[in-house]
Amino acid sequence: MIRKLKSSDNAQLMEYLKEEKSINLFIIGDIENFGYDSDFQEVWAEFDKDGQICGVLLRYKHFYIPYSKGDFGTQGFIEIINKDPKFEVMSGKKMVLEKFDEYLEFQKKKEQYFAELVDDRLLDKNVELTEVKRAKIEDVDSINDLKELIEEFDITPSGKESFRQAIATETGRTYFIERDGKVVASASTTAENSESAMIVGVCTHPDYRRKGYATKCMTVLCNEVLNEGRTLCLFYDNPNAGIIYKSIGFKDIGKWKMYIGRK
Repeated sequence: MIRKLKSSDNAQLMEYLKEEKSINLFIIGDIENFGYDSDFQEVWAEFDKDGQICGVLLRYKHFYIPYSKGDFGTQGFIEIINKDPKFEVMSGKKMVLEKFDEYLEFQKKKEQYFAELVDDRLLDKNVELTEVKRAKIEDVDSINDLKELIEEFDITPSGKESFRQAIATETGRTYFIERDGKVVASASTTAENSESAMIVGVCTHPDYRRKGYATKCMTVLCNEVLNEGRTLCLFYDNPNAGIIYKSIGFKDIGKWKMYIGRK
């Protein structure tokens, strides 16, 4: 049986999700921030005959995240997704998303490694804090100028505004390094919730690479979040980036997929 969830289901749902709290940081964060009664967000769950959750589907606007620890009724979730004519993206744990492959076609698919950091054993505790600064609203434009230089990044007007909003509302944080009057490296968090946070936007100016600047930004950021009792996670698809992340303690915990646009 699949039904839409409400606030009275929260305790059971969180118990189910928090067994893989990093994988589920987007679902957990969206529920903590927007609850069950928003017009742009809905949560459904499939229950087995004993009333236990065996699958979850979250809709945030026209973005969908399914999750399950095992078998679930794919067709029920497909019926919900098919009712949305403005569908944009479905993302989630690789083994979960691939259960939809037989039934749905998408314009584009993307796969990334998903890594987690749970302790600070490999983090440098002596990074010079005067060198690494926490971004304020007046730093946003300079950091966006750096991001526009990064070939792998797709910087859109809405992305710039989301970044500005995250800094202004403190729903995300960014650390950066300046050299020669400009920002040359930065690292940010997003999707922060009571359990974890996602590292995003790790970058270095092309003229200042191989000096460890981005690693210093990440180190300060990771130390701060870990000291708050939360874990960190990130996506990567570049093996060289993976080597850097693993050198400070990140470990691969699975793969994440994105399905973009319906055919």
